[in-house]
Amino acid sequence: MQFGKILLCQSLGFLAIIALSWFDEIIGLRSLIFGNNPYISDFRESAFEMLIVLAVWFIVAGTTQRLLKRVAHLEKYMRVCAWCHRVGADHEWVSFEEFVERKFNTPTSHGICEECVERHRAELLEAAAKQPSLPLGDIETCPPRAH
Repeated sequence: MQFGKILLCQSLGFLAIIALSWFDEIIGLRSLIFGNNPYISDFRESAFEMLIVLAVWFIVAGTTQRLLKRVAHLEKYMRVCAWCHRVGADHEWVSFEEFVERKFNTPTSHGICEECVERHRAELLEAAAKQPSLPLGDIETCPPRAH
């Protein structure tokens, strides 16, 4: 998982900081670079530095984890074009039917709900009343009403 890699790299970075802090304390990196300085090694100072780094690490890791969960949540939303109603899937825009078939391996079919039947029947009756020569057929039985 990509989020696991991010947290792993972040954790390795903090562990490297801690390791360098202890490496500096053990070999006296400061005296190797700057010569024999009267610096006295103090492991309590390194332990305190390590605790500070650990505290920052836990804060950063927790914040990163919350942010990554939020991003994952937002990425789950289905993007639908407001104009053509196609769905954004795998870096391309496809019809809703194609999206459902790809994502859920479910073929689609078309039908008409009761509300649309009634709305279109009313529209057809209104159009027939305005223009009596309109060939509508038997509008009362087509499509059949649901009971």
